[in-house]
Amino acid sequence: MTRFAVNEGKNQWLRQKMETLRIREKDLEERFVRSSGKGGQKVNKTSSCVFLKHLPTGIEVKCMRERSQSVNRYLARRELIERIEKLAGYETTKDIRGEKIRKQKLRRIKRSRLRHDGVV
Repeated sequence: MTRFAVNEGKNQWLRQKMETLRIREKDLEERFVRSSGKGGQKVNKTSSCVFLKHLPTGIEVKCMRERSQSVNRYLARRELIERIEKLAGYETTKDIRGEKIRKQKLRRIKRSRLRHDGVV
């Protein structure tokens, strides 16, 4: 498997996730196009935007968050993994984070009502 310009721990995590979800590199169609947005001349001259398509499911991901093509390749694969997990019914990291934030907000509202009204 390809190594990306992120730390080794993230590369290993990506490899493990792809193995557990049975995503193979040969099932991915990858294209590089020019990005848009911030970056000026650098972005206009290089094809750093990554377009990734998982052929068995037909899921498409486009990533142009960073200037580096290698980092965008990693981020596109990470996004693809999250979408496939969601499709398979697994709880994704975004879902877990969202649930945690929702609970924090509820706790804050509860405390605020307790302080101001004395009622929960």
